[in-house]
Amino acid sequence: MDKNSKKKEIRKEILKCRRSLKEEEICYGSHKIAEKILSMEVYQKAEAIYLYIDCKGEASVKEIYEAALKDGKRIAAPRVHGDDMTFYYIRSMEKDLEPGYFDIPEPKTSLPEASDETALLLVPGVGFDPQCHRLGYGKGFYDRYLSAHPDHPTIALALDFQIREEIPSDTFDVLPDLVVTPSSIYRHR
Repeated sequence: MDKNSKKKEIRKEILKCRRSLKEEEICYGSHKIAEKILSMEVYQKAEAIYLYIDCKGEASVKEIYEAALKDGKRIAAPRVHGDDMTFYYIRSMEKDLEPGYFDIPEPKTSLPEASDETALLLVPGVGFDPQCHRLGYGKGFYDRYLSAHPDHPTIALALDFQIREEIPSDTFDVLPDLVVTPSSIYRHR
């Protein structure tokens, strides 16, 4: 089986598992992940947090978002423009977001564009392996963004079932520095 077929198969398996999760399982796992990230020096030193807006059973960033607001950090979320992503500063998930790419909530374009090249960036993904290889949704938005903005410290959030023994990788894949799950922390660098 070629690399792309293998990726499609793994993506299909993990997304099927994700659809079967109960809300309580996602909340519990997301809370455990948030506890770990919020205690990390990389979070505490960050002046800005760039986060994804979780949907469809992804590990939730809500607790991290709320803590970052309370801690006085600037918060930005991504918006898709064609093949690329731009981050915009948000102050309220309720007021500053609107349905966007594939109905995923995105920041309104009237908001200020984010420009902190050293902000902590929280990365979503479908699957990961212990070496921090990431299987995304197949469109390459995060790989392109991180290739163009390489100074961000990056943490991927994943529920434990999203970790696989091996994720096939390509040379253009950009690995997160850490993958944090409810039970483990995997380090790339």
